[in-house]
Amino acid sequence: ESATAFGCLVSDMWLGEFDYVSPEAFHSVFGKRYPAFSRRTQHDAQEFLICVLDDLHEAFKEVRAQLCQERQSPTAGTSTRSSSGTSIITHLFEGQLSYGIRCLRCKALTDKPESFTVLSLPIPSTRVCSLQDCLECFFQPDTLTRNNQIHCHWCGSNQDATVKASIIKAPQIIIFHLKRFAWQDKHRRKLSTTVCYPFSDLDLSPYISSCHNNTEYSLCAVVNHAGDLDYGHYTAFCKHSVTKHWYSFDDTQVTKIPDSAVQADTAYLLFY
Repeated sequence: ESATAFGCLVSDMWLGEFDYVSPEAFHSVFGKRYPAFSRRTQHDAQEFLICVLDDLHEAFKEVRAQLCQERQSPTAGTSTRSSSGTSIITHLFEGQLSYGIRCLRCKALTDKPESFTVLSLPIPSTRVCSLQDCLECFFQPDTLTRNNQIHCHWCGSNQDATVKASIIKAPQIIIFHLKRFAWQDKHRRKLSTTVCYPFSDLDLSPYISSCHNNTEYSLCAVVNHAGDLDYGHYTAFCKHSVTKHWYSFDDTQVTKIPDSAVQADTAYLLFY
């Protein structure tokens, strides 16, 4: 299965016996479960990442459920299936948002929770902006009117409303997707905006609604996309967890890079 193939890939990478490691075996197995990614064509890294995390979550959740089943007494009358649906993936990557929806007529407030593994952030500029600018844009209140009205339970009818997102559970590892592919004048295009992102001390406390001990994050990886809508090339920057040195992964070229090179105009996914 793909989880086993992924484990072998990570093991080979950390053994350090090779100059580079090809993910060919993992790609082959993964492509059987997700045929869309089996073809040798351009794909979106964010969509691929979400599928990989979902696939690993299902695999590890099944293992946990099986262990629970083996440990339970044969005479127990409770379900042997893990009802929480948690795994190492949810433990590390899953956060929770709450959308506060307020009816503008009766002022009633409704909270709508939603889980996430990747936060897709709008880019509010065409030239230069910061990651904080993107976060501010994502978490700013929005007004729902006309066709976007909500059905207010208290009013018994559709009403204008405001909606504001906040984080009620921050994950240990938070992934930001910069929405570089956007619609403009009925045409989809790529935004080449320079997004400046901090390497450390990223403070998410302004966007967290509940008490949280650690709201500061440090950058640990970047996925870059060079190219346009229908073609391009992905590379990655990763920080070694022990030496704290940064490395560039570009197909068969794995090279140590200075910290200054990590700030790139091609950043597409940020891992904190």
